[in-house]
Amino acid sequence: MNSIWFFDDVNLFKILCPHKFKAYKGTHSFDTYHKKDYIYFEEDSANKVYLIEKGKVKIGYYNENGNEIVKAILSKGELFGEKAILGDITRDEFAQSIDNTTSICPIGVQTMHELMRNNQTFSFSVYKFIGFKFKKLERRLQLLLFKDTKTRLKEFLDELCVEYGYDCDKTGDHVIKHPYTQKDIASLIGTSRPTLNILLNELKDENYIDFNRKEIRILKNSA
Repeated sequence: MNSIWFFDDVNLFKILCPHKFKAYKGTHSFDTYHKKDYIYFEEDSANKVYLIEKGKVKIGYYNENGNEIVKAILSKGELFGEKAILGDITRDEFAQSIDNTTSICPIGVQTMHELMRNNQTFSFSVYKFIGFKFKKLERRLQLLLFKDTKTRLKEFLDELCVEYGYDCDKTGDHVIKHPYTQKDIASLIGTSRPTLNILLNELKDENYIDFNRKEIRILKNSA
């Protein structure tokens, strides 16, 4: 299954990080963040891009009503803040750690451009990443426009299986241990938290899923 909500195809950290190169190793360091720490805010200067060494990062923004909108939750090997490469001056989103042990590799835009010029594999991977992000955004828009909320939820659960799921040996259920709150899931599928809660309970009553705060099970008889 191709991932809609996550970028799984390119681990940029694995391919290249400046600390691996003599020219950058002496001045390069990792930044560490705890849960709820912000890496950057909306309107901050866009002078760096970031690779995730470990942990998870939430990307989002606040709408005109002051509500938080979650665009993505990223994990190890993924790049964010990449619009700076394309010439953005300020951020139009925030980035926030949602793990207590998130480690980030920050790269200045000038350094990033040098690395891209000097390393064809890395340059290709960066552009591939940006291309996949645009495709993912287009796919998400199609889901929001043309599919009902319950279908969007079920497709999102299928995607969570790819990212966080495993098969239970005892029951055959697809078990998903995920980092999302109900608020995050509601935002990602374009609905309200009360509506999401209603739909989750409907799917539970239909014996399609069982769930708690940290785990969702897609039941064997529905898979």
